[in-house]
Amino acid sequence: MTKSMKPVDVVVIGLGWTGSILSMELASEGLEVVALERGHNRDTSPDYTYPKAVDELKYGIRGELFRRLSLETVTVRHQVGDTAVPYRQYNAFLLPDNVGGAGVHWNGQLYRPSPEDMKFRSHNVERYGAGFLPADMTIQDYDVTWNELEPYFDRFEYLNGTSGQAGNLRGKVLSGGNPFEGPRSRAYPTPPVADQYAAKLFASAARELGYHPFPQPSANCSEPYTNFYGVRLGPCNLCGFCERFGCFLYSKGAPQTTILPALMRKPNFELRTQSHVVKINVDSTGKRATGVTYIDGAGNEVFQPADLVILSSFQINNVRLMLLSGIGRPYDPVTGKGVIGKNFAYQMMSSTSVFYDKDVPINPFIAAGSGGSQIVDEFNSDHFDHGPHGFLGGGYIIGGQTGGRPIQQLAVPHGTPAWGAQWKRAAKDHYLHTTNVVAHGSVMAYRDAYLDLDPTYRDSLGLPMLRMTFDWHDNEYRMTRFVTDRALEIVAKMNPKSHSTLMRKPGDHFNVREYQTTHTAGGVITGADPQSSALNRYLQSWDVPNLFVMGASAFPQGIGYNPTGLVGALAYFAADAIRTQYLKRPGALVQA
Repeated sequence: MTKSMKPVDVVVIGLGWTGSILSMELASEGLEVVALERGHNRDTSPDYTYPKAVDELKYGIRGELFRRLSLETVTVRHQVGDTAVPYRQYNAFLLPDNVGGAGVHWNGQLYRPSPEDMKFRSHNVERYGAGFLPADMTIQDYDVTWNELEPYFDRFEYLNGTSGQAGNLRGKVLSGGNPFEGPRSRAYPTPPVADQYAAKLFASAARELGYHPFPQPSANCSEPYTNFYGVRLGPCNLCGFCERFGCFLYSKGAPQTTILPALMRKPNFELRTQSHVVKINVDSTGKRATGVTYIDGAGNEVFQPADLVILSSFQINNVRLMLLSGIGRPYDPVTGKGVIGKNFAYQMMSSTSVFYDKDVPINPFIAAGSGGSQIVDEFNSDHFDHGPHGFLGGGYIIGGQTGGRPIQQLAVPHGTPAWGAQWKRAAKDHYLHTTNVVAHGSVMAYRDAYLDLDPTYRDSLGLPMLRMTFDWHDNEYRMTRFVTDRALEIVAKMNPKSHSTLMRKPGDHFNVREYQTTHTAGGVITGADPQSSALNRYLQSWDVPNLFVMGASAFPQGIGYNPTGLVGALAYFAADAIRTQYLKRPGALVQA
């Protein structure tokens, strides 16, 4: 029997980055907000205190902060017609769990997209012609411009005390920053984290080639900072335990270090953990959400009525919950019709390990998840003429490292045995003298890359798993070859003893055994037309106006940058629209 709870103004599904932002903004309006989190409550203290927070085996290898794949996973296949099989061991991407979500275990790279990324299809068609796009590429524009989002990029950066160097301040290009960025209204709230030695080697080599390296924008705070919610962050000490770990120094931007201390004090906010939402309920018309159904920690089915539903879980779960709830028309790759599950995208990376002799002290353990690294952005987005190269998109090139953890981050030269005396000798000789140069590239959207419900496999609750149909395309092979070649030119100028490169080549399939990023995107995309998008410009469902869907599921295609800056800006943009427009007059904010 289903238990019904007292109705509330707002129910929030998932308390990660976007759920925390929307909860805070709407609770501040005086609304009664209930957040439902399927995992457990986690906070810096006691969960991420030193020394237990730097247990690489627990967090880095065994994935303490990730969703248990034995409870819920996805199935994966390369193309329509293949049989999908479950993703059973974490490698290619990571599915978050618990309060804070992926915002706890990210590295802190906090980029804004380029202005052309927001109008990606129309920009590229105008510059290169419609015939330049492959016939099966389904990229789309956002229905919001970069300039409209600029105040919200700024707000998210100032939430995190982001460290960096402005490159374009109110239209004036500044030395030392990214000359390709859109004009920002003010400088970063804190200066860049001090460069690692490897980053200095990379930047010097890049300048020799005529590039414009700049410090990576980082949610690793460089100095003590208090944000606009009154929450204080401390300075990063470059401990090297960022990705896959919670930050024990309160230095890395996360819901726990920027929002939750203020949110949890509000009397009109309630958090319920171990509350796994399985359905967004709608009325008999299918046009209004009435609340959500969830399974509590004791296995009971509970209905939470609400006037407004915020779906703010991880990208993959957002898509699955929309499909399980029957909201929006599922995408059909044969006809190209439907919107839910459409335009699944990812990213394509290459990585070069750079080995020096013992007279070059890299000391990789002195590192941060994103601070202290240097970036070359000449080959990202549409910062260069793609015409001669036959592909769209691109990526940035990064020099430095995120840590020197001995299990996951130990590199040895190509050809070294995987175990035994020779491996031990190589590990000893190279650990202190090795760095990385990485190309972080975009992935376009295609007709045959999508998400739907698997017809065979079910999770621990008996619900269909999400099925991922995805493989690499020629455009991305050409993109990664071009950007990696530019990275290798920089590596040559760095004058190492040797180097080895991992790059996807034509014929290589998407391999779930190789980590890329956790930057999955699409499936509940935003746009101007309800026939080709699930959400309007404010991330409001075209079909159910009292439902808003946050996160990278809204991206119409993958971008070369890390997605969190855009995710945060879109969340604040949506929250502002709810506060200033929707609450005054509930209903569709954009007419179809």
